[in-house]
Amino acid sequence: MATITYRDALNQALREEMRRDERVFLMGEEVGVYQGAYKVSRGLLEEFGPMRVVDTPITELGFAGVGVGAAMAGLVPVIEFMTWNFALLALDQIINSAAKMLYMSNGQVPMPIVFRGPGGAALQLGAQHSQSFESFLANIPGLKVVMPATPADAKGLLKSSIRDGNPVVFIEGEMLYNNKGEVPDGEYTIPLGVAEVKRPGRDVTLVAHGKMVNVALKAAEEMATDGIEAEVVDPRTVRPLDVPTIAASVKKTNRCVIVEEGWPFAGVGAQFAYDIQREAFDYLDAPVLRVTNADVPMPYNKHLEKLAKVDVAKVAAACKQVLYQG
Repeated sequence: MATITYRDALNQALREEMRRDERVFLMGEEVGVYQGAYKVSRGLLEEFGPMRVVDTPITELGFAGVGVGAAMAGLVPVIEFMTWNFALLALDQIINSAAKMLYMSNGQVPMPIVFRGPGGAALQLGAQHSQSFESFLANIPGLKVVMPATPADAKGLLKSSIRDGNPVVFIEGEMLYNNKGEVPDGEYTIPLGVAEVKRPGRDVTLVAHGKMVNVALKAAEEMATDGIEAEVVDPRTVRPLDVPTIAASVKKTNRCVIVEEGWPFAGVGAQFAYDIQREAFDYLDAPVLRVTNADVPMPYNKHLEKLAKVDVAKVAAACKQVLYQG
């Protein structure tokens, strides 16, 4: 297997799907001539031309709406937002049109569309550019929400999202684009709704998605030096959620800490915790804990931003708490 970056894995997925199906096209701000704000679409304009790699003005509502119309007409749009923070301007098209069209038309109007781009915080981008919206988007019937943590997952899940035939919200980690990992060669897809155990363990289950998977893995490595073996489960898709895999891990370890980048109130971790207590309540030896970002708009100040974010120390402390060691 080749070792490539997260951004190159996404690029491979787009290139392969555009070669496979001429209905697939990419549209968004700076995706063509500039080759993507994060260089995910590098080289695609040269190969596929301006009819299939479409640069747009700064008008999220407009080009998201064009994408919805194209999907209704039988094409397969991939709509890139420079960041999901900017996609707030397109929520009417995503929620009121894309998510509901198939249902409201009694299955007569297809909606094969992927909305993708980076989400969550980076470094000192301020409150309006550091938000995690997966809990909000996953709340909407008709949308699937995908959050890959590794290059292999990024490629396999993006290919499956493009082929899915339903509206898919694909949230990439802004701090993950340079991360490298092994990616299988050739045809490679990952089914939506299938979690993966990223690290086996026996003492406590860490459920983490998106870039929080790396934080959970680092915390597990550190705790291993103290004799604590944490199992890290990555749902990979927030909706549909693979509850059986998560529950099976909790039944084995009897303890669970949920790690998420979003805010605590009504975050996706609250849904995870509900599903865990419903499916594995009798196996729990401690309450399920959640580690989240602080319940404030993200500070711009570097030191305050660090305090507001999830980190390895916070995750390790939560694990020791459910193990009654803290």
